[in-house]
Amino acid sequence: MIETLGKYSKTVKAGFVFIWPIFQRIRKVSLALQPLEISKYRIITKDNAEITTSLTLNYLVTDSYKYFYNNTDSVESMVQLIRGHLRDIIGRMELNEALGSTSQINAQLSDAIGDLTDIYGIRVVRVNVDELLPSPEIQKAMDKQLTADREKTAAIAKAEGEARNIELTTKAKNDALVATAKANAEAVKTQADADAYRIDKLQASLSKAGDGYFRNQSLDSFNHLADGQNNLVVVDKDDMTDLGKIPAAKKVWDQADSSNDE
Repeated sequence: MIETLGKYSKTVKAGFVFIWPIFQRIRKVSLALQPLEISKYRIITKDNAEITTSLTLNYLVTDSYKYFYNNTDSVESMVQLIRGHLRDIIGRMELNEALGSTSQINAQLSDAIGDLTDIYGIRVVRVNVDELLPSPEIQKAMDKQLTADREKTAAIAKAEGEARNIELTTKAKNDALVATAKANAEAVKTQADADAYRIDKLQASLSKAGDGYFRNQSLDSFNHLADGQNNLVVVDKDDMTDLGKIPAAKKVWDQADSSNDE
């Protein structure tokens, strides 16, 4: 840009330019893309938490006249504009929401800036929130909360493990009891089947025996009774023959028992 007697006169491109010494002078403005880092500053969130943020951006000059003559410091004005919009965006968020929404904040900030910097002859090509850091006090509180949550999760996991162990142990004991009960029931059933078999054999054997056999057994029974101290026995005459069935039944029972054991 060429000034004549301290007043803007025209804009020329880079290269060989003829000016009148003393009366004219040249002011250079770079039109290249330029990076800029905005230093850290504090912002208060919706829930009154203090966070520190820093930004980086890329901008370029689109209108050298506006950039140089419409504002004494167009770059600083642009920075203040961006800071104000970022403060407004984060101020409408709670701390946890802001810390987890960096990409969303970048998009909202780009939309908010839009073409507002055109008044300074500048266009912001890219803006990025590099970091959002809570204050040390809040960070300590968050660390304590995180530790408490981890301890709570570990305690719950331990309790669940112990409960599962108790459940499995109880189930194993119950299964053992059920198995023992089934085994006992099977043993009782087997014994009952064996007894029934002996009784059937006894009844079959007794039904085949003749009356003479029972009379002989009755005589033997009386002989044994006579050998004892009390040799007086009173029996109905109709029941005398039945006495022989007692030793006969014992013999048959013993034979059935021995055959079942074999």
